[in-house]
Amino acid sequence: MATRKAQVINQAEVAPLPQAPQGAFFSYMHFIDEVQVLIKAGDGGRGCISFLREKYRPRGGPDGGNGGDGGSVILRVDPQLGTLIDLAHQRHLRAEPGGHGRGKNQHGKKGQDLIVRVPPGTIVRDVESGETLADLNTQAAEAVLARGGKGGKGNAFFASATNQAPRFAQSGMPGEERSLRLELRLLADVGLVGFPNAGKSTLLSVVSAARPRVADFPFTTLTPHLGVVRYGEDTSFIMADVPGLIEGAHEGHGLGIRFLRHLSRTSVLIHLLDISHLEQDSMHDYEVINHELACFDPGLAARPQLTVVTKLDLPDTRRRLPEVEAAFAQRGIPLLAVSAATGEGVKELVSHIAHTLETYKAASLKVETTKDMAVGCSQQS
Repeated sequence: MATRKAQVINQAEVAPLPQAPQGAFFSYMHFIDEVQVLIKAGDGGRGCISFLREKYRPRGGPDGGNGGDGGSVILRVDPQLGTLIDLAHQRHLRAEPGGHGRGKNQHGKKGQDLIVRVPPGTIVRDVESGETLADLNTQAAEAVLARGGKGGKGNAFFASATNQAPRFAQSGMPGEERSLRLELRLLADVGLVGFPNAGKSTLLSVVSAARPRVADFPFTTLTPHLGVVRYGEDTSFIMADVPGLIEGAHEGHGLGIRFLRHLSRTSVLIHLLDISHLEQDSMHDYEVINHELACFDPGLAARPQLTVVTKLDLPDTRRRLPEVEAAFAQRGIPLLAVSAATGEGVKELVSHIAHTLETYKAASLKVETTKDMAVGCSQQS
């Protein structure tokens, strides 16, 4: 019987990209984090109706082989991928059908599995039911989303002492078919939020090796960026920078809130405030951002949050800092202050983030352990 093989979609080969033009909007247009695809597993091959006809064997009997199983559609994580862009150009994914059975007890070959490579953090939902089918959030994760049809049995399979010459065989079963929506959610421990031009990209470029676009005008960040922040001897966490929010973002103003889904897996949020403009109300800015977070996901707004004043190297920021600190202290909100340009306060901020992150993860682990113990006790009782 033929061995099963795997047909791999190498996204670089399926849809080769043209030479990337220069410009900010190229990265925005080519950061695809949501696609809809139709997948179809391979149908099973037909069983064969055949009788052995050879010289000197007048009653050779049935020798129809079985059909081969159809290939399945499998999604597999590829850590080297960062977007779903290639699947945006290939909306129909089909696995290979199984081969038909033939005479002389020759079975049809099994269809090749179709392996679709996706970036880590991909969530797969069924379009019709809305059910979440898979959450591929680890580097070795994979999921079979459509199983190939079983091959039909040939007439040799049905031969018996009471039915020595069956003249029938099975048709192959059809492979599964479904419409899927793939959503990418970046895997990060810490997320940066704030108004445009609050210094998020600059801070990320200072504390990590990430190199997001930095400029002195709003909306320089058009796509999310990730950076690995190292602290201590052998410890680190992943920080995510998403495009800035403005008032009314949940209604579609600015770039909207579509990129906030990439903060859904984060444990801690860093809320950056730019207080260098004298006419700005810092408390109002703080409340606007948290309102937009709550409109998108109340659970996201409830995450541990560190409030950080940026651009401490500017004279106006340093002059206004005591006043702003006093206003936030009345609300019970402590402030940190940093200057990414000079490095002032950056080391202390990383230490605060690491401590908050470790505390949050320890508390979450304790809650999960308590739930597991409660479930175990209820099952025993």
